[in-house]
Amino acid sequence: MHDTLKRISIGLLCTLALCVSTMAIEIAHDGKSTATIVCVQGSSPPQLHAARELQNFLKEVTGAELPIDETGTAPSPRILVGPRSAKLADPRSAVGNLGDEGLIIRTVGKDLILAGGEPRGTLYAVYTFLEDQVGCRWWAPGASTIPRQPNLTFAKLDKRYIPPVEYREPFWETAFDGEWALRNKANGAHARLTPEVGGKHAIAGFVHTFYPLLPPAKYFADHPEWYSEIDGQRKHEGGQLCLTNEEMRHEFVKNLKALLRKNPHATQASVSQNDWNGNCTCAKCKAVDQEEGSPAGSILRFVNAVAADIEEEFPKVAISTLAYTYSEAPPKITRPRDNVIIWLCTMGCSYNLPLETHDRNERFAQNLIAWGKIANRLYIWDYVTNFRHYLFVHPNLRVLGPNVRFFVNNSVTGIFEQGAYGTLGAEMMELRAWVLAKLLWDPTLDDRKLIEEFTHGYFGAAGPHVLAYIDTIHDVMQAGQQPLGCYEEPDRRFMNIETLTAAWAHLKQAEAAVASEPVIRQRVLDAQMPMMYAFMIRWQDMKQQSIAKNIAWPMGNDPQAVLADYKARAARIGITRVSEPHTFDKLEEMLKLPR
Repeated sequence: MHDTLKRISIGLLCTLALCVSTMAIEIAHDGKSTATIVCVQGSSPPQLHAARELQNFLKEVTGAELPIDETGTAPSPRILVGPRSAKLADPRSAVGNLGDEGLIIRTVGKDLILAGGEPRGTLYAVYTFLEDQVGCRWWAPGASTIPRQPNLTFAKLDKRYIPPVEYREPFWETAFDGEWALRNKANGAHARLTPEVGGKHAIAGFVHTFYPLLPPAKYFADHPEWYSEIDGQRKHEGGQLCLTNEEMRHEFVKNLKALLRKNPHATQASVSQNDWNGNCTCAKCKAVDQEEGSPAGSILRFVNAVAADIEEEFPKVAISTLAYTYSEAPPKITRPRDNVIIWLCTMGCSYNLPLETHDRNERFAQNLIAWGKIANRLYIWDYVTNFRHYLFVHPNLRVLGPNVRFFVNNSVTGIFEQGAYGTLGAEMMELRAWVLAKLLWDPTLDDRKLIEEFTHGYFGAAGPHVLAYIDTIHDVMQAGQQPLGCYEEPDRRFMNIETLTAAWAHLKQAEAAVASEPVIRQRVLDAQMPMMYAFMIRWQDMKQQSIAKNIAWPMGNDPQAVLADYKARAARIGITRVSEPHTFDKLEEMLKLPR
C-alpha cells in the first residue's frame, strides 16, 4: 500500500513538473528578449507609464530591452499591460470591479496580463509583478535592489488584489519623492505624483481649516457671533467656530466652493477644527454637544450640512473632518453622511504599546471601535515620530504592524502615518517609510520580516548589526513597558549607559562590516546619528554613569569634536530641522554641550 502511494506521489510530482515547464513563460534568454510588452493605442497615460517602467526595469534585470507594441499584433509570448491590452488574450477580462487601484496578474496561455482599475491599478500590477516575481525593491529614493537575471522565466500566475486601505500615506520627507511613492504604492496628498502617473488623493485645505476658510482678521469684527463663545464672551484667539450659526455656514460654504474651484483634482476638502481647543459653548452648541454626548456632535452636524451643500457641484469630493483631542469620542445620534470622511487621531496614546490591547490605550481603542460602527469612511491620523526630537531614537517599530491591522479590522479605509516632515535625516526614516508603505498596501504582511528585509537589503552586510542595534533599544523599552509619547524628552528608560554603549557597539560593527563599500557605509554612518544625538544630549549624565559603572566611554573626551562630526554628517544629508518647530540652527541650544 505504501509503495503504491509512493509511486502515485512520484507520478503526480512528475506530471506537475511537466505542466509547470510547459506553462512557463520566458521573458528573456541569455540577455535577449523573447517576449513583447503590449500596451495598445487608447491606453491611458498611467498605463503607458506602467509599460515603460516595466520595459526599463526588465532591461536592468535581464539586459534585454523588450519592445513595446501599441498595435496589438505582436505574437505570444506577450506581457499585456492595461485593461485594453488584456482583452487580446482574454476577451472577457474586466477590471470594472477593481476600484481605482485593484489589480490582476494572470497568465493566459503564453501571455501575461498586468492590468487594474483606473487610474493606478495597472501601475500597481506592474510594480507588484516586479517585486513578487522578479525581486525588485525600492528602499529609498536613489537606493534600490534590482537583481541581475539574463534568463527570466516564470510559471502560471493568477493574482487578484484590491488594497483594503484606500488612502496610504507614510508621512516622512523621504516618502514624498514621486518615483518612490509610486513604486511603493503610496498615494497620499503629499507625494509628488501627477495625473500622468495615476495621481493621488488631493485634499483641498488639508487640515485645521476653520480659520483659513473663515479668517477672523476678515470676519470677526463684523461677525463675532460666528466664532466661539467661551466663558460668556465671543473669542477668536484660541477658539473655533460657532457651528450652529447658519449664517456663518453659508459664508463658509461659499469660501469652500471657491477653494474647490481652484483645486480641480481634489478628492477631499478638509472642514476641520483648529489645532487647539476652544470649542464653542454658546447655548445652542452646548445643547447639541450635551445631546450627542461629545463635542463631535456639533462638528459632525456642521460637517454633514457642508457636505450636503457642496455635493451637487462637487459630487466626487468628500468632506473630511477630524476626531481629535476634544472631539475624539463619537456622537451618540448623528451619523456621518456617505460623502464625509472621519479622520480619527491617535493623540495622547502610548506609541510603543499596542493600541488594541494595552490598557494605556483603552480610551482610543474604544473610540476607534465606536467610530468604525457608524462611519462609512474612517481614516486614521497616527503619530509615529517624536516631534520634539526628530533626530533622537524612537523605539516604536514593533507596534506598527499590529496597529495597522487593528485599524483595518475596525473598518478603517485610510491611514496617515505622521512622521518627520520638512527635513531629511530623521531616525531610521527610510526604514520606517518603506515598512509602513508595505503594511498600508497589505496589512497581512509580517512586520518583523519587513524590518529584517529592509535592514539586509538597504544595509547589506551591515544589516544584521543594524538589526541588533534596533533590537537592543526596543528590548529595553519593551521590558520597561514605559509609555512613549510623540513629544518626548530624552529621559526614557533605554537612556542608560549600558544600553547606549551596547547599541553603539552594534553600529560600529555595522560600519566595519561594510568598510570597503562606500555607498552602504555612508548609510550606516547616517544610521549612527540618532545614537550620537543621544550621547550628546545627555553627555554629562552618561559620562558620569560610565565612570560610576566602569563602562568604557565610546565618544572620546571632546564633545565639540563629536558635534563637529555630527554637523558635517547632517550637512551631507540635508538635515534642516531638529524638531517640528525648530530648525537645525537650534541644535547646539538644544544639546547644551560643555565646551
